[in-house]
Amino acid sequence: MGMMGREISLSMLGAGLKRPWVALADLVYPPACPGCGVSVGAHRGLCPTCWSGIRFIERPYCEVLGSPFSHDLGAGILCAEAIADPPVFDRLRSAAIHDGIVRDLVLSLKYRDRTDLAPMMAGWMLRASDGMVAACDAIIPVPLHRARLFSRKYNQAAELARHIARLSGKPLLAATLLRIKRTSRQVGLGAKARQDNVRGAFALSEQRAADVFGRRIVLVDDVYTTGATVAAATRALKKAGAADVTVLTFARVVGHLI
Repeated sequence: MGMMGREISLSMLGAGLKRPWVALADLVYPPACPGCGVSVGAHRGLCPTCWSGIRFIERPYCEVLGSPFSHDLGAGILCAEAIADPPVFDRLRSAAIHDGIVRDLVLSLKYRDRTDLAPMMAGWMLRASDGMVAACDAIIPVPLHRARLFSRKYNQAAELARHIARLSGKPLLAATLLRIKRTSRQVGLGAKARQDNVRGAFALSEQRAADVFGRRIVLVDDVYTTGATVAAATRALKKAGAADVTVLTFARVVGHLI
């Protein structure tokens, strides 16, 4: 038997060994839709009703801010916000609009210990990245302050980034960017208050400054609201010499379609 044949046989053996345990797990914890809880065919799958409620962000959209347009305005068109107040990062891409089931998925990952949802969400983000993950040199999650990480036990952005890195084969730099300032929660704050809250909150680890110099970085977070957090993180990356920063989030808040 050749090398390829042995690899296939070992793969089939591994799958066969796993199958009884998977069946037992399905018996104890039947697959359920993470949105509404109804039974579904496989874990991390959505029911048709919840799936139909997702508003994925597809073209046409602003090439810089990724803001969806209601109709095609032509190639390379920018929204008014991107022209009047260009962001410090190079571009933003998001998988879906932050409402309904998408908002529920974000909350479940962030506050309800549903880290099992991260692989599914990361797959959607990779598709929405518009080729930026494929073109990047490394993936960096927006970090939590160590005190917040201790209380929450995990960083939802790091969970998403870890699975995006696994799916894409790109390096994950989980310890390069640090949150050095213990900020207040952003929920409920206005745009200006959010900016003030995260000003100077991020810095690169002294031992890892060379990780980003001259490199194309994908910065991962769960939700884009006003952009204050990812802008502050991008400033730290650009200060360290990052050549290009793409912000990639699972969801983004959209007031109305342009």
